[in-house]
Amino acid sequence: MNSTSPVYNIKAISVDKIRANAYNPNKVAPPEMKLLEKSIWEDGYTQPVVCYYIPDEDVYEVVDGYHRFTVLKTSKRIFEREKGLLPVVVIDKDENNRMASTIRHNRARGSHDIDLMVSIVKDLVDAGMSDLWICQNIGMDSDELLRLKQISGIAALFANSEFSESWEKENIK
Repeated sequence: MNSTSPVYNIKAISVDKIRANAYNPNKVAPPEMKLLEKSIWEDGYTQPVVCYYIPDEDVYEVVDGYHRFTVLKTSKRIFEREKGLLPVVVIDKDENNRMASTIRHNRARGSHDIDLMVSIVKDLVDAGMSDLWICQNIGMDSDELLRLKQISGIAALFANSEFSESWEKENIK
């Protein structure tokens, strides 16, 4: 199939031949990096990393996908499963346009809608998923899950929750 879209020409490139660019302003906090590693472990690489090929150095420079690249380098289990290869698509643009591409990719990701997240949590609770399962599988900590349950205002979301007995009658003088 011929197309101008790079995604139709994915290559498996050794991570040793890939390097980060020097201009990506995007940062990912440790909990989200753990979730990204879990996502790649559970689902595999579902999106290629966007790179630019530098023939004089025989190296690929990351334009988008730095954190997916980092996971392959830092997760032994994923590195071994993927045999050190990363799915890459190549774009051919000058550095200014590569920087613009990086920013466009970063900004186009969007954000989560709180109401939809509350709905997802409700659906998972209704399906019998435990708080622990929800936290582990959608990358939340228990405080975030509690806040989403509180926002929902639906008492049923708290049905399987454990609460402290900080107001025991004997302790009040």
